[in-house]
Amino acid sequence: MAEGREVQWVDIAPEQSGQRIDNFLMTRLKGAPRALIYRIVRKGEVRVNKKRIKVDYRLQAGDLVRIPPLRLAPRDAVKEVSDNLRDLLIGSVIMEGPDWMVLNKPSGLAVHGGSGVKIGLIEALRQVRDDLTFLELVHRLDRDTSGCLLLAKSRTALVTLNEALKKHGMDKRYLALVAGRWPARKTYESARLDRFDAGNGERRVRVDANGKVSRTHFAVVETFEKATLIEAEPVTGRTHQIRVHATHAGYALLGDDKYASRESGMLTKQLGLGRLFLHARSLTFPEPSNGRPVTVKAPLPEALEDVLTRLRR
Repeated sequence: MAEGREVQWVDIAPEQSGQRIDNFLMTRLKGAPRALIYRIVRKGEVRVNKKRIKVDYRLQAGDLVRIPPLRLAPRDAVKEVSDNLRDLLIGSVIMEGPDWMVLNKPSGLAVHGGSGVKIGLIEALRQVRDDLTFLELVHRLDRDTSGCLLLAKSRTALVTLNEALKKHGMDKRYLALVAGRWPARKTYESARLDRFDAGNGERRVRVDANGKVSRTHFAVVETFEKATLIEAEPVTGRTHQIRVHATHAGYALLGDDKYASRESGMLTKQLGLGRLFLHARSLTFPEPSNGRPVTVKAPLPEALEDVLTRLRR
């Protein structure tokens, strides 16, 4: 854990320009929770060019940042990365460019810490890849979803890739296994989606006429007696979009503990599936430096391949 015993003075390099001060401090003060970062900025303990700043201040090349000494109580500290998690993350990198990387995210690992999660993928990866001065998520995957996850290694790349995401300049394809026979003619779902509080602080999503516009394209990949392997391409990027759209269409995803149907729940048990069957199989995005398309594919995890093998029998 990075605890400082003395004040640090850091000169901001050109490649760090444009980064928010809170994200910069999260990278420098490994182990510090975001709430503590906000507190030391608000109290004026962090200074830029000897002046107080706000947490959304964006750094400029040549800025001089004062970082105060930090004492972390054990209960406040972000968990240290275990050797197992370190090895898992290093082995999950599928492809890496000068200013981006793509991971095959493991199922069960949240992309961010918070809400009872002491350490998320991004916090852990910043500890593992301490050679990088900048590392941010370009997009997110649900905790239980595996597959292609894109990260930016520079502020410029992050801005470029976020812009591509907003303008639908990325192609994301998922594999999902649903209960029942998905009709080949059903190629899209466009029900509006709304987030709501389901109690215990848990956020869920439901179809609501007043919700946000949402659209997912679907295609049948393989049909089984009681299930269908489908490809899902989300046009919009709403929370739990594929899962809720599939359930709304009458074909809930196997292994989904939030939006399961009676049929999907029974089939999940019969197949011995211990996780959500949703995998980000491929991602195509523009290379930030030249705009050329880069396509990355994540192999299906063994646990999901085993389920398909059992169904084919």
